[in-house]
Amino acid sequence: MKSLFTKNIKITLPAIFLVLMMVSCEKYLDRDGTELSALSPTKIDDNAGSWKTYSDLKLTDFTSVVQTPKTVTSAEYLQEIEEVKAEVAKINDERRDAIRYWNGGGILRWNQIMRELVAKNNLPPAENELGKYPIPSAADPDNVNGTGTTFPFSNPPYAARAYAYVSVAQYDALVMAMGLKKQYNRKTPNAVDATITPVILAAPKLASYPSEDAVMSAVTYEFMKRLFPQKADTLYLYKKKEEQKWFKLWAGVATRSDIEAGERLGKAVFAKIFSRFRTDGMANAVGTQAKWDSLTKKCEERGEVAWKSMEEAPRPPMLPFYGNVTTWNMDRKTLTDISTSLPPLSTKSQEFKAQLAEVKSYTDNPTRERIAIVHYWADGAGTHTPPGHWNQIAEKYQVAGKLSEVRTARNYALLNTAMMDAAISCWYTKSFYYVPRPSQMDASIKTLTGLPNFPAYTSGHSTFSAAAATVLSYLFPDGASSFQAQADEASKSRLYGGIHYKMDCEGGLKIGKAIGDKAIVRGQSDGVQ
Repeated sequence: MKSLFTKNIKITLPAIFLVLMMVSCEKYLDRDGTELSALSPTKIDDNAGSWKTYSDLKLTDFTSVVQTPKTVTSAEYLQEIEEVKAEVAKINDERRDAIRYWNGGGILRWNQIMRELVAKNNLPPAENELGKYPIPSAADPDNVNGTGTTFPFSNPPYAARAYAYVSVAQYDALVMAMGLKKQYNRKTPNAVDATITPVILAAPKLASYPSEDAVMSAVTYEFMKRLFPQKADTLYLYKKKEEQKWFKLWAGVATRSDIEAGERLGKAVFAKIFSRFRTDGMANAVGTQAKWDSLTKKCEERGEVAWKSMEEAPRPPMLPFYGNVTTWNMDRKTLTDISTSLPPLSTKSQEFKAQLAEVKSYTDNPTRERIAIVHYWADGAGTHTPPGHWNQIAEKYQVAGKLSEVRTARNYALLNTAMMDAAISCWYTKSFYYVPRPSQMDASIKTLTGLPNFPAYTSGHSTFSAAAATVLSYLFPDGASSFQAQADEASKSRLYGGIHYKMDCEGGLKIGKAIGDKAIVRGQSDGVQ
């Protein structure tokens, strides 16, 4: 991978923040940013109704939800055609903008929106007047009861789970929609009535009933309004949902019954997946003071130094029992076996002391290039997190591949379930070993990035990145070397920044790859050609 700087120049610590500001913009502009033009897939995947869903859904599950549509010669349908003509005649700039926006691909657009909301909500709470930090409700961490709480904030484990559930819901809903489209095979309105000229859009190649855009908008909105419950967020999500829901009617290529059937299907698929969401163990991921103390005690009973919060007012550990959340691509035994397959060095060993000295060497001797790498991969508060970073990387390949909506959804589902499993594995390992951060072991170490409030081993960035790079290499083989190089750089960024030992990074990369391999096994059995 091409580096931003070709020379390693020592700089003083007071200058670091100035350098960070300077390089962050250049790095971002150099590596990121994808424009979405009109979606024109090379392959429409009209057989996708036979693909395996994550939730083991069947078309027969939805026969009472999406019933046989009216024929295109019926009086009811002909009345809908007149409505389509009337809506096309009312086209205005606002609707044209919405058509252009959503014509870039619904799955890609929702992924962008998701990353924006994760970044907006990824802000840890400040301490209160008692010198303590508010923590999420263990009984209602996802705000499913509508209490208005904004916790847990969109930290990496929470974000990984959010990306995974939304991606799975979108994929499963689209597979069902594709199966019903093939079953009913109803033409689009412009194919029924040649006097209708689509606005902006090319004539669709898929059957019209049920509307895939209404399916996407409904299932996505239902999940995301629960993941991001703040009023401003839900109002924004509702606006985007309504745009995607109706834009093809405004464009003249979908009828009201197409859209209403799609919306019913999306909500029905959501309901099935949401039952898993509510019972996957997230409600117990926060824990209690007694449980946090037990992790410290177990570590000390092994004769090791236990991790502790380095905040002036100690902050509760971030979701220490997230490692018990239900995985997607492997069973619990496989998860625990993988997560504990590479024990860390003892904090009393000479090898550990050598790795601690290595961390100090990096923080005492920062270079412009390494600082640029640290900052580019920081993905801390106010960002879309490491899983979001890899979603952004994937977006370029999704767009370049000219993929159908359902195939794009499948790719994100594989990627994001792998990263959620990686988060579960990593947090299981962190709480199992409870290894202290370098700056806890040596107070003279001054980190070059924010100090995460949870144990060191293994590195989350390394685990996320290896899992993501493995899955993306399977999906887009031509990019394999780039994905691996980026995963390696993301991993090293945590060592350069002084918040991880080499063992954290190397262990995370190895375990992350094993997690990614499990997702690939799943992908190889889903019937997608």
